[in-house]
Amino acid sequence: MLAFIVRRLLQAVIVMLTVAFIAFMLFQYVGDPVTNLLGQDATPEQRDRLRDDLGLNQPFPVQFAKFVGNAVQGEFGLSLRQGRKVSTLIVERLPATLELALTAAVLALVVGIPMGVYAALKRGNFLSQVMMTVSLLGVSLPTFLIGILLILVFAVQLQWLPSFGRGEVVDVGGWTTGFLSPTGWKHLILPSVTLAFFQLTLIMRLVRAEMLEVLRADYIKFAKARGLPDRAVYFGHALKNTMVPVITITGLQLGGLIAFAIVTETVFQWPGMGLLFIQAVQFADIPVMAAYLCLIALIFVMINLLVDLLYFAVDPRLRIERSAAGH
Repeated sequence: MLAFIVRRLLQAVIVMLTVAFIAFMLFQYVGDPVTNLLGQDATPEQRDRLRDDLGLNQPFPVQFAKFVGNAVQGEFGLSLRQGRKVSTLIVERLPATLELALTAAVLALVVGIPMGVYAALKRGNFLSQVMMTVSLLGVSLPTFLIGILLILVFAVQLQWLPSFGRGEVVDVGGWTTGFLSPTGWKHLILPSVTLAFFQLTLIMRLVRAEMLEVLRADYIKFAKARGLPDRAVYFGHALKNTMVPVITITGLQLGGLIAFAIVTETVFQWPGMGLLFIQAVQFADIPVMAAYLCLIALIFVMINLLVDLLYFAVDPRLRIERSAAGH
């Protein structure tokens, strides 16, 4: 187990160094930070002085080493657009994105898994057919269209929910959250449903497919032959053995929710990292883009490591294989 964790950590370090190199290359080939900071009317002396201050005249390996050292400390310089520290901007926007992504992930799991189980156990049922039709729409429609339709129905026509913003937030030890205010919850509903819809339908279809495959296995037939109640067979044996691929998809999709919340945050003007990244791209704000890239890569690496560790808790076959390989 320890050797497995160490190997995964080494792989994570290699991945992060590769992502850091890609992010660093943005500074070299995308835009000119000196021109962005000083403008077109700066004199050559001013430009050379700023390049020396920023360390742009140093050798490439030295610049990259300093970039990695600063990135490890969470420092990515100043935003070219706002003139503030990038780390400060990320800290301000991170709570909103995590709040949205975690709510969407919980919604997708809480709704998607039971729907998948029901669709597998009641294949010929009318409600099951309706669920499969809805799931087909969920994996087909683009996220921005789902968001616009929800805004049209619930914000414009019915006027039940707000269409943009985060609402009132509460500061808890420097962490802002909308979970503690009624308006925060109201503003969270539409964007979280929009972001969760694709993940929900994907998890539902995956659980249904895995359940149908597991229900045909010999050990399920043996469990039924022993006279075990259907509840024990379906949920104690069948569902448990469908969770390994579900954990894989859920882990990757959670990282995807955080990384690709850009569209949802743009549609609903949700003040998170996705909206910050879109604004950075429009202005060629390289420090913000590099910080976002590194942070998202770190989130994916951590989630993948957690998913790998969860495999050992869910699937005993993996523990046996690791033990046999060790001997």
